[in-house]
Amino acid sequence: MRRLLVTSALPYANGHIHIGHLVEYIETDIWVRAQRMIDDRRVVYICADDTHGTAVMLRARKEGRSEVEIINEMSEAHQKDFADFRVVFDHYGSTHSEENKGYAREIWRAFRQRGLVRSVEVEQLYDPVAKLFLADRFVKGTCPNCKSPDQYGDNCDKCGSTYDATELIDPKSTLSDAKPELRKAEHLLVDIEPEHAFLDVWTQAEGRMPRETANYLKGFFLNNPLRAWDVSRPAPYFGFEIPDAAGHHFYVWFDAPIGYIASTKQWADKVGEKFEDWWRSPETEIVHVIGKDIVKFHTLFWPVMLKLGGFTLPRRVQVHGFLTVDGEKMSKSKGTFVMASTYAKHLDPECLRYYYASKLGPSVSDLDLNLEEFVNRVNAELVNKVVNLASRSSRFLAKTGFAATYPDDEGLFAAGAAVHDDILDAYENWDFAKVTRIAMELADRANAYIDRAQPWALAKQAGKESDVQAVSSIALNLYRQIVTYLAPIVPRLAEGSAALLGCSFDRFDAVKTPLTSSPVGAYQHLMKRIEPAQVTAMVEESKPAEVPATAALTPEAAAVPTAQTAPVDDGSAMEKEPLAAICTIDDFTKVDLRVARIVTAEIVPESKKLLRLSVSLGGEHRRTVFAGIKAYYKPEDLVGRLVIICANLAPRQMKLGKTEVTSEGMVLAAGAAGEAFVLSPDSGAKPGQRVH
Repeated sequence: MRRLLVTSALPYANGHIHIGHLVEYIETDIWVRAQRMIDDRRVVYICADDTHGTAVMLRARKEGRSEVEIINEMSEAHQKDFADFRVVFDHYGSTHSEENKGYAREIWRAFRQRGLVRSVEVEQLYDPVAKLFLADRFVKGTCPNCKSPDQYGDNCDKCGSTYDATELIDPKSTLSDAKPELRKAEHLLVDIEPEHAFLDVWTQAEGRMPRETANYLKGFFLNNPLRAWDVSRPAPYFGFEIPDAAGHHFYVWFDAPIGYIASTKQWADKVGEKFEDWWRSPETEIVHVIGKDIVKFHTLFWPVMLKLGGFTLPRRVQVHGFLTVDGEKMSKSKGTFVMASTYAKHLDPECLRYYYASKLGPSVSDLDLNLEEFVNRVNAELVNKVVNLASRSSRFLAKTGFAATYPDDEGLFAAGAAVHDDILDAYENWDFAKVTRIAMELADRANAYIDRAQPWALAKQAGKESDVQAVSSIALNLYRQIVTYLAPIVPRLAEGSAALLGCSFDRFDAVKTPLTSSPVGAYQHLMKRIEPAQVTAMVEESKPAEVPATAALTPEAAAVPTAQTAPVDDGSAMEKEPLAAICTIDDFTKVDLRVARIVTAEIVPESKKLLRLSVSLGGEHRRTVFAGIKAYYKPEDLVGRLVIICANLAPRQMKLGKTEVTSEGMVLAAGAAGEAFVLSPDSGAKPGQRVH
């Protein structure tokens, strides 16, 4: 029995769940459900609220309530939202628990015993009115570079420059409007550089995480000594006090991931399981699902914490990208910053699950919710292709049930059973988009068969009753195969189909055996079409602000001290490869750099270095590009990724073995000799857009 412990990142207790958050929880829930449909799997799905930090403390002050009141209220709201979207946990806990405090102290002792803790004095801005050291996001002032007013304490929205909050001109606290003072405070740091060799091996292990994530860690962090991690915050702070350092509290990012362990302990005690079998056993595979914005915490600090504490290390860290809506960041003013509860008022959550699945692959690419495509895809695929199979066929079997023996179907059922292994592999590899593509191909074949057989026409002809039963039995068995494959994605549709067909949809192996001689229930609507007016109503309701201003703050933004700035690179890359000769702006504008999406990526057997990429610049504009990145990327990790290409480069003729090929552009990448890091645009960029 394969034992899996699966987690999603813990939602922060200061804000409600929105459709951007749901990408992760839906993705994880789909994977968990798929694993449970395989006989030799035991899966436990754990989550909790991330409760500590400055933002929760400030909200409690503002509302005149205790932090515990707020986190309890938010936990209830979060769990309702997850239930609405059919995200089901085995246990949902809280980082504000005795179990979490105990394990945090246990791991802290391990750092102390190894001599990895040291004390430093950090100079920070302090609000004399709020009586609080200020994180960068709680300070505003005039940019020291371009002199733009009303800029936050870490970077300027106008000119893009980064700086320390102490460099702001005329700084003010966003909490009280007071002028901050410079004060020193003691902070406790843990050194993780002694574990550098361990992290080199652990992060680069095959299958540990998406290859682009491993490359990112190797190129941006592990190529230099690792910086010490500030793990304490001075009082006042909502969190656990450090037991051997009075007045200091564990930084929220220290105890938050320990919540995975603590919640598992609560679950184990509740159901009578041995905790050690899940977090201290090599037989358990731990899988974390996270967004790309918190990779550093889960792949550098967290593994060291687990190793020193004697806990099982994750087998897989699955990383996803951000959500955009109509190609842009979610916007409150445009009504695209949609709360989960608002969506659920207007639209079927099952539809969003399907749409996300159709976009989710194994790579870290961002996911775009195009609202027009959302309507069209759900209606055309789920409703017209899949549900319509059942509605067109089941009524003919309401009296007779399935045929006693499965009729000749031109090989359709066998073809559906033949993709069983492909479906399981796609789920295992987090390629849900492939699952939906295969399912729609099966649906197309099934619908084509029904259109040819026309049971509705046969039903009008005397003596054709057995033919009607045969055709309808085939159609419903093909429908059952498709819904079985899609069951982890659309569980409510599977439940409704189970009631209609009188069978369960809880095992993938069921697709290998057709239903015969069993009754068929009366057809009930399984899914309704999305009307554009529903989407419009959801967007309109989302335009007013629905959450407190501080709710958008992440734990990191709310509590990172100003001393935690980006590391200064050593300049060795410039020394090894000095700048080329100066060019003019006219020279530069001759180069046409464009955003492109990799549509296919294939190994070139005749070459040790090249991958054959088909890239789209939008619409019918396609290019074939041969890129020398075979040693650094798997083809499947590149499909769907946005890249930058030189689009007006003269085509290059190349000879691969006895075959001549043409490369129609160049994919841009960075790196010294022996490494390559493919460049990608920020979220919101679209294929065909010019880089300037």
